Amino acid sequence: MPHLLDMQKLITFLQGSPTAWHAVANMRQQLDKRGFTPLHESETWKLKHGKGYYVVRDGSSLIAFVIPRKAIHSAKVAASHTDSPAFKLKPNAPFVKEGMLMLGVDIYGGPLLNSWLNRDLGIAGRIFSRGKNNSLVETLVNIADSPVVIPQLAIHLDRDVNTQGLVLHKQNHLAALAKLDCKDDKEAGLYLSKLLGVKDILSSDLFLYPIEPPAFVGPKKEMLAAYRIDSLCSVHSILEAFLASSTPAENTLKLCAFWDNEEIGSATAQGASSPFFSETVERLIYALNGTRADYLRIVSSSLCVSVDLGHGVHPNYADKHEPQHKVKLGQGITLKYSAQQRYASTAATAGYIKALCGKNKIPFQELVGRGDLSSGSTIGPIHANLTGMPTVDIGIPQLSMHSARELIACSDQAAMTKLIECYYS
Repeated sequence: MPHLLDMQKLITFLQGSPTAWHAVANMRQQLDKRGFTPLHESETWKLKHGKGYYVVRDGSSLIAFVIPRKAIHSAKVAASHTDSPAFKLKPNAPFVKEGMLMLGVDIYGGPLLNSWLNRDLGIAGRIFSRGKNNSLVETLVNIADSPVVIPQLAIHLDRDVNTQGLVLHKQNHLAALAKLDCKDDKEAGLYLSKLLGVKDILSSDLFLYPIEPPAFVGPKKEMLAAYRIDSLCSVHSILEAFLASSTPAENTLKLCAFWDNEEIGSATAQGASSPFFSETVERLIYALNGTRADYLRIVSSSLCVSVDLGHGVHPNYADKHEPQHKVKLGQGITLKYSAQQRYASTAATAGYIKALCGKNKIPFQELVGRGDLSSGSTIGPIHANLTGMPTVDIGIPQLSMHSARELIACSDQAAMTKLIECYYS
């Protein structure tokens, strides 16, 4: 099956990227291997035509670009996000309850809470500790060999759970069980330091994540189940296509952008609502002796392809989908529309993608939500609003969105990667 090799690369990426910081670290490694030069926002940039560069903000957002051989006339942008709904450890997470060591969590984004119950959960993220001469040391951590768990109440004590539904109190019911026989708060307070092997942790961004590995589903391995499919499969498609077509164009800037914090609204210093993108593009134009007028001209002549997941039709809940726009797993990429502009697609930008699909024999579907159900959104409208750049929202269909275990069709992932490569080329 030709798609399986590419899916194995995606699986490796998923397993190595339990948090946004790990995903960006993995992308940096791939860009470094391909000869891209890292830039730092705090330094003056000296850029050359025909070269590739990347810049990172806060360790969790990344923009990479290839400067054309000659003057920039337009840009081809593909973008997605590096974060996923999750459970984040509170600053003082460990506490003792009924003699057991628990970890308090804060809900990040909109996860399907029940999907996190009764799973082996690792701890990953970044910590800041005190180094030599009182310096601040940042370290990526990933602990999978001492899993924690959020145990569900037994049905004998919750007799109506299968008829009335499961109701979870975010404060009282979702603390993770980490250890038995914890004596007191002092012992609990030392738990994470001992687990991570760091004596003086000053601060951290630590998340729980399901350690169950991705797995193929179906007799032909036609589906993939994993955590963080939304939206790391989009990130992976974009990066693979970007690297495969990284030969400098004559006048077109090739750029990919990956923002953090989409799941909580993007209104952060490293989110899509930040000036990270516009500042990066403006700075690169200035570094090539361009002007503000050149920046505005280029933005108006460019296109951003916002890549995120869409809701595939659920066979058990088909009535939740718009009857004339039921997108199916395994039937190709999805163009997403919203009259309220919850998606940024317009007739012009969607038409371009349709033509590209037709030219390259890539199957596509069109998605609109039911009129009586509000849809989600993406970084697409945010980016279009901030920059004025024409934007289109596309993706592939999935099931169990925002679950600890999501599901896609492998052929759709392959189709998306092919489409973005054709777009860049």
